[in-house]
Amino acid sequence: MELDFPEADLPRNLLPYDGESLYYGRIFSTAQAEEFLRCFLASIPWQHDEAVMFGKHIVTARKVAWYGDARYDYTYSGKTRTARVWTPELLAIKQEVERLGGSSYNSCLLNLYADGSQGMGWHHDDEKGLGPDSDIASVSFGAERRFDFRHKLSKEKVSVFLPSGSLLIMRGRTQACWQHQVPKAMRVTEPRVNLTFRRMLIAETRIAGEDESGAIR
Repeated sequence: MELDFPEADLPRNLLPYDGESLYYGRIFSTAQAEEFLRCFLASIPWQHDEAVMFGKHIVTARKVAWYGDARYDYTYSGKTRTARVWTPELLAIKQEVERLGGSSYNSCLLNLYADGSQGMGWHHDDEKGLGPDSDIASVSFGAERRFDFRHKLSKEKVSVFLPSGSLLIMRGRTQACWQHQVPKAMRVTEPRVNLTFRRMLIAETRIAGEDESGAIR
């Protein structure tokens, strides 16, 4: 089921049952979204994502970066990443997302899709460091891409297109009951940057140390 509705009716829960995923539409103007995109493409130290799947080390075409209140270690897909210090732009976006959604976040995973040949397959965000019924806020900049949900038991699907500057907040039973993906779209030639704000459980994370040079170890 592909959803389309007037932005006057927002925010709206996209899921028919077993979770809450609130779509807010565009929360930033076209000019603001373009400026954020330019900034992130130029200034973020992007690295190819890595994962261990079925015992094999995989390096993805998609690139990522990880930021937070402290140098949290975040482990998913068998690999551990350490958070960098917030940039002013990320903090400004975080504050607006927190104002609209009513939740607070202490970290953010950034994803860079160079074009439509890059996507992300079916998954759910259930890492131990996030805790049960985690609240994840997703902000998109750049190329409009389709975002799909699939119920784990019924296999019912829900899809929505996420334009530049838009906000989607997944909470409640969403991660427990639904998977999500960003499918490839070969006609898309422009980049997309996606920010996923999260709240890490400090008891389940490790704060990285530093060596004598100040570099994270």
